[in-house]
Amino acid sequence: MQFQDYYQALGVSREASAEDIKKAFRKLARKYHPDVSKEPDAEQRMKEVNEAYAVLSDPQRRAAYDQLSQGRRPGEDFRPPPDWDAGFEFSGGSPFGNADFSDFFAELFGRMNAGAAGSPGGRHRGEDHHARVVLDLEDSFTGATRQISLRVPELTADGHVALRTRTLEVRIPRGVREGQIIRLAGQGAPAFGNAPAGDLLLEVSFRPHPRFRAEGRDLHLGLPVAPWEAALGAVVEVALPESALKVRIPAGAQHGRQLRVRGKGLPGDPPGDLLLDLRIVLPPADTPQAKALYETMARDMAFDPRAEARS
Repeated sequence: MQFQDYYQALGVSREASAEDIKKAFRKLARKYHPDVSKEPDAEQRMKEVNEAYAVLSDPQRRAAYDQLSQGRRPGEDFRPPPDWDAGFEFSGGSPFGNADFSDFFAELFGRMNAGAAGSPGGRHRGEDHHARVVLDLEDSFTGATRQISLRVPELTADGHVALRTRTLEVRIPRGVREGQIIRLAGQGAPAFGNAPAGDLLLEVSFRPHPRFRAEGRDLHLGLPVAPWEAALGAVVEVALPESALKVRIPAGAQHGRQLRVRGKGLPGDPPGDLLLDLRIVLPPADTPQAKALYETMARDMAFDPRAEARS
């Protein structure tokens, strides 16, 4: 996927005000609108202009894009870094509806639009807001109360985008999983009159963990085992975030085999499973005794690891 420079598409600087952006869009729309334009690439250019305006005219999208686009060049190969949008607070969906925007736009803003779409409870209720928050995997095992800071993009009086920070105390329920929504009632946009405010929808993601990977409620773990444990079978201890358990390694287990331990994943009703991927780790032949043991195995064991490949 190629990086797209929306400022270049509209012909404005990164310091352009909201009014500058609107004027540039109107000028280009008159030039490239397919109904009136004589330009050979009018349809494609109009799509690019519409997409750029959909981002830069929206203070929330523009603030997120500005953070992501620092030092990027148009056309360069691009993948957004993990959790790049975490902590940004966004309001409702795109005013452009289902416009034919690029994969670049969908990759950056598709989830924001989907997650922040309309508020239930009537047209007078305040709009729901949406943000993605990054938690520790351990929070799912214990539950927690966390202080979470969100960046709220706002338009200043001179038409530029500024970030306001607001901090909330959030109760993280035990058993929370990645992708789950935590709803904070009344923390969205205010409403007119006496109607209730909207809600704030927090989408949960987990920080990368040095040992575990969560998939739904299941937990994946690479489990190192010694060659003799795999060959002869063994009972080994596996440390979990809040406990430990004994796991039996069957005799003759091969590298890469997966063992499933029911009910030892993330808490829930029902809880997830623990999936153990066996990794056979060889001790180094870094002493005379260790080297002699390897030489004995090589001499006395009729073992050819490449026999299957030759058959």
